Amino acid sequence: MKTEKNILIAFLLNLLFSIIEFIGGVITNSVAIISDSIHDMGDAMSIGVSYLLERKSKKKPDSNYTYGYVRYSVLGSVITTFILIGGSVLVIYNAILRIFHPTEINYNGMIVFAIFGVAINSLAAYFTKEGDSLNQKSVNLHMLEDVLGWIIVLVGAIIMRFTDIKVIDSILSILVAIFILINSLKTLKSILDLFLEKTPSNIDIEEIKEHLLKIKGVIGVHHIHIRSIDGFNNYATMHIVVDCDYKDVKHKIKEELEEHKIVHTTIEFEEKNEKCKIEECEVTKFNKEHHYNNHNH
Repeated sequence: MKTEKNILIAFLLNLLFSIIEFIGGVITNSVAIISDSIHDMGDAMSIGVSYLLERKSKKKPDSNYTYGYVRYSVLGSVITTFILIGGSVLVIYNAILRIFHPTEINYNGMIVFAIFGVAINSLAAYFTKEGDSLNQKSVNLHMLEDVLGWIIVLVGAIIMRFTDIKVIDSILSILVAIFILINSLKTLKSILDLFLEKTPSNIDIEEIKEHLLKIKGVIGVHHIHIRSIDGFNNYATMHIVVDCDYKDVKHKIKEELEEHKIVHTTIEFEEKNEKCKIEECEVTKFNKEHHYNNHNH
């Protein structure tokens, strides 16, 4: 509930400020402020969608979604990220046009709105700084980027106030947009890795296999697959070969996997001379004899 509430507060702050910001941009004739107001409006809309999806993600598993609805939260992060990418491209385009067609700018008004922008976005960043979902972390990243953007606009407005170099407004817009674009693309890659079920970056499969093989009674580990549903909780399936009653080692295996941040595990136990019917197991099989031979080499 805390995550949902924080995202809702960020949405309301962003929506209100983007409207005020657009009016301020028109008054001051600053492309940096106008462009950022469009960017913030996109942020507000995506955060609103993220809020709705975050609520849905809290639903309990059922026969349709046996793992639960947690990926609806990740979907919110996807929408937010794509809107940020589109907004950044739009800002860069408008800023380049203004470089070739500079206009008069109300520097004093720009400074006032920049101070207001730093304050509002800092407040939104504060409310979204803690959370337990990729969605909220994505929202918080955007809020922090907005704070940085407004700090840059404020510094630029002060410089232009004393130098009257109008092109600074457009250059600052481009720099902020590029920074946001780069970070958005990084976030998008993380999301794609999640949907493509890539092994989580904090998981070392070979290390896990070696640790499992140190458990007395475990003589082989293969057909191991580890993925994350939401970017935080890791799920694993694997085949464990034992030379004892599997009940004697099951608890120790679970404990070892929990040490590696794996919260849900499905294990198929096999006897020493049992042949696995899954073809790739012959390629991925990892047992004590294999481990020791490699170690000796």
